[in-house]
Amino acid sequence: MNAPLPAQGLIAATPLTETSFSVPGMRCAACISKLETGLPRTAGIVSARVNLTAKRVAIAHLPALTPPELQAAIAGLGFEAQPLGQALASDTADDSRELLRAMAVAGFAAMNVMLLSVSVWSGATGATRELFHWLSAMIALPAVAYAGRPFFKSAWAALRSGHTNMDVPISIGVVLACALSLFETITGGAHAYFDSAVMLLFFLLTGRWLDSVMRDRARDGVSALLRNTAPGALVGDAEGRTHWCAAAALQPGMVMHVAAGERLAADGVVLDGASQFDRSLLTGESVPVPVALGALVHAGTLNLTAPVRVQVTAAGADTAIADIARLMEQAGQSKSRYVRIADRAARAYAPAVHTLALLSLVGWMIAGAGWHGALLIAISVLIITCPCALGLAVPVAQIVAAGALMRAGVLVKDGSALERLADADAAVFDKTGTLTLGRPEPLNLDVLTPTQKSVALALAQSSRHPLSEALRRSLTAGGVTPATLTDITETPGTGVSARCGDASVTLGRPEAIAAGLACALTVGDAPPVMLDFADALRPGAAAAVAQLAALGLPGSILSGDNVTGVAIVAAELALPAQAAMLPQDKLDAIGVLTANGAKVLMVGDGLNDGPALAAGYVSMAPASASDAGQNAADAVFLGDSLLPVATAVRVARATQRIVRQNFALAIGYNVIAVPLAIAGLVTPLIAALAMSGSSVLVIGNALRLRNAALPK
Repeated sequence: MNAPLPAQGLIAATPLTETSFSVPGMRCAACISKLETGLPRTAGIVSARVNLTAKRVAIAHLPALTPPELQAAIAGLGFEAQPLGQALASDTADDSRELLRAMAVAGFAAMNVMLLSVSVWSGATGATRELFHWLSAMIALPAVAYAGRPFFKSAWAALRSGHTNMDVPISIGVVLACALSLFETITGGAHAYFDSAVMLLFFLLTGRWLDSVMRDRARDGVSALLRNTAPGALVGDAEGRTHWCAAAALQPGMVMHVAAGERLAADGVVLDGASQFDRSLLTGESVPVPVALGALVHAGTLNLTAPVRVQVTAAGADTAIADIARLMEQAGQSKSRYVRIADRAARAYAPAVHTLALLSLVGWMIAGAGWHGALLIAISVLIITCPCALGLAVPVAQIVAAGALMRAGVLVKDGSALERLADADAAVFDKTGTLTLGRPEPLNLDVLTPTQKSVALALAQSSRHPLSEALRRSLTAGGVTPATLTDITETPGTGVSARCGDASVTLGRPEAIAAGLACALTVGDAPPVMLDFADALRPGAAAAVAQLAALGLPGSILSGDNVTGVAIVAAELALPAQAAMLPQDKLDAIGVLTANGAKVLMVGDGLNDGPALAAGYVSMAPASASDAGQNAADAVFLGDSLLPVATAVRVARATQRIVRQNFALAIGYNVIAVPLAIAGLVTPLIAALAMSGSSVLVIGNALRLRNAALPK
């Protein structure tokens, strides 16, 4: 094995920095390939990751490289860029407006030039024909100069940096068509092609605008989500005074005063008050959720009924809604198997199309067509071979599918996850927090007297044990008032003890039960009262398991919980199960399934599920999962229902069908169109129509996925 180069060793030993840039000039798979393969050739840059939907590139590099040096590296590949947060980061919507204006100018010019051309085609000759040609030139040339700017700027930037892209042959084709037409007009020739040039631009701009609008919609989903957070909050100080604090300035530990009817500006824990919260923004559940002391609440949720005080635990980019926005943004572009195929095709595009055009020109010249006819054929070849449809085949399908899944409550991190979801053939579930809600609820509070309920609530408020939390929620919702306690002491693993007046009171683990969902309340010398708890199944759990089995994904349970609790859930869902498993045990079990040829869909939520989620062929986690669980998973589903897991598999399989169809359409288009253009059977105008039509066809086919996540 060769020893690493000194630079490689330095990079491997040095902590890396990641810097993100806005790159509005990115258009297609070829741009992705150029940046992701070209940037690492710069000394100090380790890798580059492009998000075409967000028009961003994230660069992993040595700390010594400054943003201006990174900008220069991007500029060297023919792209203008700015660090996120500067001017170009907010210009993505302007791109669509610029394309729309250019398309309108090209369309207006095309209609007028076409009217003049009809007169020429109808038999106008002599001075009349020359006048119409000059009028066409006066309309078309300024229109081409304005409407062609998106292509000309991109082509010039690429050529100036010593590279090429798909806009180079487009620009050459348009310029040659205009130059040939102007030459014919000046020399009094019979034919001019100004109508073809402006119509070409119109159809090219139409296809590009549709693509831009599609990506804008994907970005708008992120923006709309973030707009639902409050711009700030009233924050209290130690003297009890309040002042307005912008959301960007909120810090953990601050206390927000949230009135009824206000949205939260940050994540936090309720310190005082009880209310109903609308959490539909985050979970999709329309039913308001009661919150009280100690409840965790999130930015963007709406306080409905009463004022509360909330201590900030996370603000700004650390909030749950910001995490969701990042997941949504990542869904727009991936390095899936099909994207890699499109990348390789796009890299071969420029040299191939230039070679074909040159061979067509030379061949027809040799065949005696003359330079005029041969040049027209070469122009048609340059135009018709544009790989827009191939470049759109994967991203547009994944964007539409990600949008459909988002509306169904599933956030997909990466387009390649859709491929792996489609291929999965086995499902493995964690129990607590995945198949169940992970929120134990007391079953028999009616055995308590009013006095015992007051004591139980006071003791439960003094502990953060999950059963204490469940007891507190239920008793508070029932309107119970806590008793006054003194000498409160919590013993880890045992429970909470205190004094209520002259009597000693305890709430803790029953002596007779080593594990399970139960606790005992003791007040004075009275016998202990046993309180039983149950962790309810997620809504739709049985239906989701059945749907996955019908899709060819038989399920099983791998859980770290006790045998009794796992057995109850396994019996309810009729699934094979293994209990009391350590994280390594889960890894080993998934390894056995994988070794036997299974492609495992792992669904889990806890910190201990992180390794198993990463080891699965593909993985999903609920929005209530730990940070480790969400980071390790390929997709996150919102709300309490488990049905989105089955929905995600169905949509993933539909997406793969659409992607394959798009590839077939793009390849079939080139197989038919290119020989026709080389044979001289296609004019530049028809070439523009065909090329733009193929892109529109691919986009239209992908739009069939918009309703793919609807219930069947």
